[in-house]
Amino acid sequence: MSQPPQKKAFPLRLDPALYAAIERMAATDLRSANAQIECLLREALQRRGIKLDDPIRPKRGRPPKQKDDEA
Repeated sequence: MSQPPQKKAFPLRLDPALYAAIERMAATDLRSANAQIECLLREALQRRGIKLDDPIRPKRGRPPKQKDDEA
């Protein structure tokens, strides 16, 4: 099974009040602060007319069972 592409990790310095607001917003949307920041950035780019492909999300749930002859 192929893995989704790795995300780019980098340090981000934010004003503590801004980060607290993002955390509250994320909790309301049942997201992590990191996912909320990514969502906000995508929305901002979309408003500026920059199109991005939909993110590749990892498949959730139990992997399919393997047949006896495949193992």
